[in-house]
Amino acid sequence: MDLALFDLDNTLLSGDSDYEWAQFLIDKGAVERSGYEARNQAFYQHYKDGTLDIFEFLEFQLAPLAAHPRAQLDLWHAEFMEQRIRPMMRGKARQLIERHRANGDLCAVLTATNAFVTAPIVREFGVPHLLATDIEVIDGRFTGRPAGVPCFREGKVTRLEAWLAARGQTLKSFGASWFYSDSHNDVPVLERVAHAVAVDPDERLRAIALERGWPIIGLQ
Repeated sequence: MDLALFDLDNTLLSGDSDYEWAQFLIDKGAVERSGYEARNQAFYQHYKDGTLDIFEFLEFQLAPLAAHPRAQLDLWHAEFMEQRIRPMMRGKARQLIERHRANGDLCAVLTATNAFVTAPIVREFGVPHLLATDIEVIDGRFTGRPAGVPCFREGKVTRLEAWLAARGQTLKSFGASWFYSDSHNDVPVLERVAHAVAVDPDERLRAIALERGWPIIGLQ
């Protein structure tokens, strides 16, 4: 059995679910457009530049989840899936996932985006396991704070190793391991798997992939 890991945003999706969720909340009037939209765009640019402070970003991005009851958030998310996410779900990405599933591989999505936003997306892709940034919950409500290690950059490695350890496994337990990603932020994981694959990569990851001989594919 092989291990197949997939980044989500701009890899399986033709866009960024984290960014789009914030824009969706703005359009719904759940947060004030003035200031919030500019900060959302700034954080997204920091992510692309490789300068994102993940804890500063999470303080910003998770705050709206603490401001509304879970029932309302779930209703919004269903609308978000229909309006923003399903149009970004790539057919070639579904085919890639299905090839690994048909091979009997253990499949998981490994994403920095929080689990509330990503869990329904990953279920719709048919991937059985999700490693995402978790959110603290007290008395059934989100607190607006992350729980545990954010699943970002080196944190993805930490979360992956902990998940495998809980299963009694390591990367060496598999005949081969794969990770598909578009972002240079994912190099810490790409360096650890047997098969690193750059998917429609950003400029920095493309340069690294060319230097190291990693395959470059497109799922558009």
